[in-house]
Amino acid sequence: MRAIHVYGVSFDSPEKNRAFAEKHDFPFPLLCDTERKLAIAYGAAAAADTKFAARYTFLINPDGLIEMAIDTQDPGGQADEILAVLG
Repeated sequence: MRAIHVYGVSFDSPEKNRAFAEKHDFPFPLLCDTERKLAIAYGAAAAADTKFAARYTFLINPDGLIEMAIDTQDPGGQADEILAVLG
């Protein structure tokens, strides 16, 4: 089985992200995209003044290429779908 690395991305500040991740006991890093550059590049935000990002999950291969983009409707229930794809 391939190694899986999980990262979350938020528009919030490092301080807010740290508190949120600690509150919810995230077992993965929560990265900050305060300028929305990553969200714009991945199509999760239209502009730098977008208030909220669209929720997407991206499966990125070791070469840095997107293998799959999932419009995330249920973040908590998505793990089985991802594991099936990686199977």
